[in-house]
Amino acid sequence: MKISIDISYYPLKVEFKTPIKDFIKRLQSNNEIKVLRNGMSTQVFGEFDDVMQIITKEIKKSLEIPSSIFILKMVNSDLQ
Repeated sequence: MKISIDISYYPLKVEFKTPIKDFIKRLQSNNEIKVLRNGMSTQVFGEFDDVMQIITKEIKKSLEIPSSIFILKMVNSDLQ
């Protein structure tokens, strides 16, 4: 099944841009998913199992930064 996920990441620290950029770069390094970004969020597209495995790994890594907030919206179709 194809899935589309809209991710907003808010690291609550003074220097917030670097963790966001690092998160996006890590997502983009995976050939199994398609990643699009804009000024408000990052969109991830692909097969459900691939997307969920990758975002779970990368969100877990980002949560090592104290007070990190993620907001995800998912739909079970490819909206790219």
